Amino acid sequence: MSSTIANRYADALFQLALEKQVVAEVNADLEEIVKGIETTPELVSLLTSPKFSNERKKQIIAEVFASANPIVVNTLELLIEKKRVDEIGNLAKSFKQLAAEAQGSADATVFSTRALTDQEKDEISSSFGKLVGKEKLTITNVIEPSILGGVRVQIGNYIFDNTVASKLDNLKRTLVG
Repeated sequence: MSSTIANRYADALFQLALEKQVVAEVNADLEEIVKGIETTPELVSLLTSPKFSNERKKQIIAEVFASANPIVVNTLELLIEKKRVDEIGNLAKSFKQLAAEAQGSADATVFSTRALTDQEKDEISSSFGKLVGKEKLTITNVIEPSILGGVRVQIGNYIFDNTVASKLDNLKRTLVG
């Protein structure tokens, strides 16, 4: 769940990235940073440790993420200064949503009993994208045998459930009362 603080930082970063026309690059950098943090929890411990000065922490960030866009590095340094390092993951998530909205895209999770083909993903993207007012959906396919058949599509707060399991459940409720 994104925090209000992370949303504010993400919005400011997004506006700056939009102005400099580097939204895709910043988004990619943030994804890589989050992956790095998830695989190296020691880095967060180091960045939140009171043993090191903020200047030393900023120096570490500048060295570790030297290939990242400068506005991303500056944002990380600001998070260190404001003692908000724990918000990096939420900031990246919020930024990704802002970037997707600006491109007329949204993330969707499709639950099915088997892996979907590229053609099926494209069909789901175009038909469900129209329902939520997006041009394109970025689909993550989750295999879930318990649905028996059909698909369940989740786009943000919207859930479209056309699974055999849900139809059987509705039938059961109708018959039992």
